[in-house]
Amino acid sequence: MYQELKRVHEWNIADTVTAMRIGASFLLLFLSLDTIGFLVVYTFAGLTDVLDGWLARKTGCTSEFGARMDSIADLLFYGILLIRLFPVLYQILPGEIWYAVSVIVAVRFASYAAAAVRYHRFASLHTWMNKLTGAAVFLLPYVLFSKSCVVYSWTVCILAFAASAEELTIHLLKADYIPDRKSFMQN
Repeated sequence: MYQELKRVHEWNIADTVTAMRIGASFLLLFLSLDTIGFLVVYTFAGLTDVLDGWLARKTGCTSEFGARMDSIADLLFYGILLIRLFPVLYQILPGEIWYAVSVIVAVRFASYAAAAVRYHRFASLHTWMNKLTGAAVFLLPYVLFSKSCVVYSWTVCILAFAASAEELTIHLLKADYIPDRKSFMQN
């Protein structure tokens, strides 16, 4: 027989907020990038990403289901953004920036590989640099059609490289895996 689950998941406010991000993500497929409507829905989706985890912790309703639903919502949101933003960014940004992005991706994958070898698991850290990079990447659509897009994109690349290099260094030099390690300086 099937083992009975110890706890049946009950739908909660955090799940509702995550579901709203999924809906908002699909809506982004149909909105023009250069409109206020796109930015409003995009901002809403980003806020739900921050809010759902906070609500789950505050209301005591964290769950494996909620964590998985959040990951699915994140993949959907970022996948749709990649589909929508990449063609525009490819036209706007100079070729050199794509070389920089390639280096950043290589360092990030090296970090994941080092963690897999060292800790025998997929490991990603919640460092301040990773959070700052995530915020900077999130703000990219707000400057997408401005004169400062290229300069801003180079700034994001510098932050992303620093974050990736820090994470790689942590995985190579720190003895233990602490997902919430905030920086290399933390023990």
